[in-house]
Amino acid sequence: MKIRNLIGTLVLSVAGIGTAFAAQQTVTLAVDNMTCSTCPYTVKKALNQVPGVENATVSYEEKRATVTFEDTEASEEDLTAATTNAGYPSRLAAESAEKAQ
Repeated sequence: MKIRNLIGTLVLSVAGIGTAFAAQQTVTLAVDNMTCSTCPYTVKKALNQVPGVENATVSYEEKRATVTFEDTEASEEDLTAATTNAGYPSRLAAESAEKAQ
């Protein structure tokens, strides 16, 4: 019986290895083409459809989106692709600041 318990424990341990390194990330995107106060709803919907996105907030006034996601399921490229495909090209806000300088 001890061997069976040990094998069961090993199987569970190995199964959890893929998720053991998952990390939640939050990024801020600079979003282009938002021309009215209803645009953020479309951007938010596009971001929330990306697997792994846990939360998205979008500001029309700041032309920014803040997104929290699991990095094993989504990437920054997935997020920018989602907004771009919805008609609102985006990039990391840090990249925007660098370009402005």
